[in-house]
Amino acid sequence: MTEIKPFRIAIDQVELDDLKDRLHRTHWPREVTADWSRGVPVAYLKGLAEYWVNGFDWRAQEAELNEFPQFTTEIDGQTIHFLHIRSTAPDALPVVLTHGWPSSPFEFRRVVEELSDEFHLVIPSLPGYGFSNPVSGPGWGNLFRVAQAWVTLMDRLGYERFGVHGTDAGAGVAGILSMIAPHRVTGVHLTGTSAGMPFGPPVELDGLDEKDRERAERFNRFQSGGLGYLHLQATRPQTLAYSLNDSPTGQLAWIVEKFAEWTDPAKALPDDAVDRDHLLTAVSLYWFTGAGASSAHAVYEGMEVYRQMSQGGWDEAPAGPPRAIAVFAGDTTIRSLQDGPVEHWSEYDSGGHFPAMEVPGLFADDLRSFLRKCV
Repeated sequence: MTEIKPFRIAIDQVELDDLKDRLHRTHWPREVTADWSRGVPVAYLKGLAEYWVNGFDWRAQEAELNEFPQFTTEIDGQTIHFLHIRSTAPDALPVVLTHGWPSSPFEFRRVVEELSDEFHLVIPSLPGYGFSNPVSGPGWGNLFRVAQAWVTLMDRLGYERFGVHGTDAGAGVAGILSMIAPHRVTGVHLTGTSAGMPFGPPVELDGLDEKDRERAERFNRFQSGGLGYLHLQATRPQTLAYSLNDSPTGQLAWIVEKFAEWTDPAKALPDDAVDRDHLLTAVSLYWFTGAGASSAHAVYEGMEVYRQMSQGGWDEAPAGPPRAIAVFAGDTTIRSLQDGPVEHWSEYDSGGHFPAMEVPGLFADDLRSFLRKCV
């Protein structure tokens, strides 16, 4: 099947009523400490959950999201949901934007208008995320398989040459695209990359300059004390799935903690860094689609591939298209630790792991300035 079908988000009112009922019936734990040292504080989450029930307007967000042209198509037995925004600019370059965890294609909602002045935008949902659900079977956490699906998607849309951007897991997909289709990818733009491997050794600090040392120290702290979520998803996704699929408050805490830890360090709270309604839209999408459970399985499968490749050794990547890395204030990326050349390197004093949500102007300018050089 190669058919491309129009898609609109239409969450049943029964689902909205059920969400509010579950939130009202949350069995809250006792407060042990009021700070974030042990996770999301009860008082903060109660306030956010109360707003989710009484202040947040899903129907308004749904209508806004449906202003973006959305489609589905089946690739290798899996339904793939994607946004496709055609530019009015003559000879516009197509660009694939791939999100990571815990996110969705709507991470890029604030940059669509600006970027589509110059580029055709293709923004898919990773399998197991959002409306690329349900997952047809195991194996879609393998980012090589996802990258091959993106090549097929671009074939169906009639795009021979295209640029790619990825963040977090999407950065992995973007990098693999440059390996499996180097003659088609004009350039690779990455954000949300890391100073090291999560289950590898800590980053050695000797020889690093002040900024890189600060990033390395932040990564090492994260590695030693912030990987609980990854250990669970990478080893016991099914056990975790019951909680995420049954408790919207549990799903809210699971995602909000990452926004707290990964956004701009200068912002005190997650919703200081990211619009509160956009944050709750992201959480709502995970809840309504069951993506908390399915994305945990995707992480598990992705880490299995990583372990297998680590045991067998990494082959040196062949020379490919130009590569760009944008580093925002909350990131831990270090240039001297990168494998291979980086033709475009940018550092910013604001933003974090979700730059298209946090600092959309900086993100769009960086992506555009790089891709202009790659046409």
